[in-house]
Amino acid sequence: MSGFLFKKLHFKRMSKDIHKKAAGHFNSAVSLSKNLEENLKILREALGSSNDVIIREIKISPHSNVDAAVIYIDGLVDRNLLNHDILQPLMFNLQMIKDNASHNHTSLIDYIKSSVLNVGQITVVHDIDRVIAQVLTGHIAILAEGVSRALLIDAKGWETRRIEEPKNELSVRGSKESFTETLRTNTALLRRKIRDPHLTFQSLQIGERSKTDLSIVYIKGITPENLIEEINQRLQRIDTDTILDVSYIEQFIEDSPNSLFPTVGSSERPDVVVARILEGRAAILLDGSPMALVVPFLFIEGFQNPDDYYARPFFATLVRWIRLLGYLLSIYLPGIFVSLKTFHPELFPTQLLISVAAAREGLPLPVVLEALLMLLLFEILREAGLRMPRSLGQAVSIVGALVIGQAAVSAGLVGAPMVIVIATTAIASFLVIPYADSGTLYRFIMTVAGGLLGLFGIVLVSLEMLSHLASLRSLGVAYLSPVTPLNIRGLRDTFIRAPLWAMDSRPASLDSPDTKRQSSGQMPRPPKSSSQQGDTQ
Repeated sequence: MSGFLFKKLHFKRMSKDIHKKAAGHFNSAVSLSKNLEENLKILREALGSSNDVIIREIKISPHSNVDAAVIYIDGLVDRNLLNHDILQPLMFNLQMIKDNASHNHTSLIDYIKSSVLNVGQITVVHDIDRVIAQVLTGHIAILAEGVSRALLIDAKGWETRRIEEPKNELSVRGSKESFTETLRTNTALLRRKIRDPHLTFQSLQIGERSKTDLSIVYIKGITPENLIEEINQRLQRIDTDTILDVSYIEQFIEDSPNSLFPTVGSSERPDVVVARILEGRAAILLDGSPMALVVPFLFIEGFQNPDDYYARPFFATLVRWIRLLGYLLSIYLPGIFVSLKTFHPELFPTQLLISVAAAREGLPLPVVLEALLMLLLFEILREAGLRMPRSLGQAVSIVGALVIGQAAVSAGLVGAPMVIVIATTAIASFLVIPYADSGTLYRFIMTVAGGLLGLFGIVLVSLEMLSHLASLRSLGVAYLSPVTPLNIRGLRDTFIRAPLWAMDSRPASLDSPDTKRQSSGQMPRPPKSSSQQGDTQ
């Protein structure tokens, strides 16, 4: 009687601990029992009554008790592997399995692991909480009567999206691969491009309830160890229910959360991530997200494009200057136009001033309100184009801009010069996608400053922006590196793109243990002419 009461109390205590674990308050591991029915009952209570939780009980004979059980989540495992490599060997050979296990003086679970299953990765665990956590991630658990251990088989096999061409980071000559929502697929894309044994994938789970798989990717000997330690510390500080995308992680680990500029980079292209890792950075991949985070992230990287390294260096340098010019136009052009029209009309050429004044004749709104109205209208059209169905979004954004702009000019609400200014600003804002958000906010700020204080207000805001940029850090690295602090060798991949054979060292600001990227003196030279070769002979 006392033994029965002790077992009941032990079972209740284990059940309470499992429920605490499920609620996110679990502090100590709960060991598996040798009683299979007791383990299954606890698992059923912990996993709930969901119809996708499958517990397949296996008996040797109709009159015997349950000898083994297979637990998995339907939809998360590979059914072919489950049926042919796990269930089929167990169901058709269970009597022989039990007899051989008894003959060899080993447990049933050990014999199944060593001689029955046709799978590669098998893990033996002793804790129920470990079984629950792994089953929820796509593992198959096998429990047996009389054994306080369980087998965990990695059998993840859910429906995935195929590898497609990048949607946002297009390239003319570069790779046409992009990340998917499956973590293992993304790690394989990186492994295909870096076949180095020092390429490391450090795995962990994040999110109290989502338990999302995450990988920190870096190369030992190239990425500084203090950088990896800092990333781990920031990730371990995250205490939240769920992480659905890498954008969540970005907001938790960035250096300056109140800044308008991003200090954590992101990319959907494996080749871009590989290039950053080889420079001495680290990447963060998250299961369920088709984007990868790259840290540290420097300001100049927003103006770099994969095609810069696939094109000729002179043309790539020109394109970078065009992007820089476009970014400056997207920020300053409306504010400068408003300030010149309001406070400094004498700076306009005479003929241009006459045209602008004629266009402004009879307009009801001040020029600053006119600019803000058109900027707001453009942002509404852009957001509508993004959120609407793909078949309608492009048409709405283009037709809406043309129709509304022409109608506003015809109705006498805005002037034609203002429409030209806002249209130029809108086109230029798409040249530098990483800074599109900060550019939008600073565009409004510059316009208001130009309308209130003229060019003096724009200069004040510009000084504030520059001082703010100089104070930013990305995981301890200066945001404006290598411009400030100045590094002459690092300028070869900033506003200019030096030839690949000239970039023989990694960025000094990243403090990589291995600064040498390639051998120096690899400038291509034409072969010696036949006459020169004859003279030499």
